[in-house]
Amino acid sequence: MRHCSVQVRGLLTREELDRYNALMEVGAHLESQEAYDLAYTIQKEVDILILPAIERLKEKGRARDVATAEYLDSRKQAEEEEEE
Repeated sequence: MRHCSVQVRGLLTREELDRYNALMEVGAHLESQEAYDLAYTIQKEVDILILPAIERLKEKGRARDVATAEYLDSRKQAEEEEEE
């Protein structure tokens, strides 16, 4: 079973995290029993489960980009005002 990144896991809600941990446990058990076809199905469920957290991570990145652009714009304006 493939784990998601720490950043994504940190953005899972409590309910999503509980479900994620349960699915990973089931998947690990299936892999230990060499039931890879069933573990694949569990992995697909995990992949679907983490999609909202991935979107939340993307939103944080976009918000950070906007804040950086605003900061750089304010610095540019301040420099222009100093030159005048």
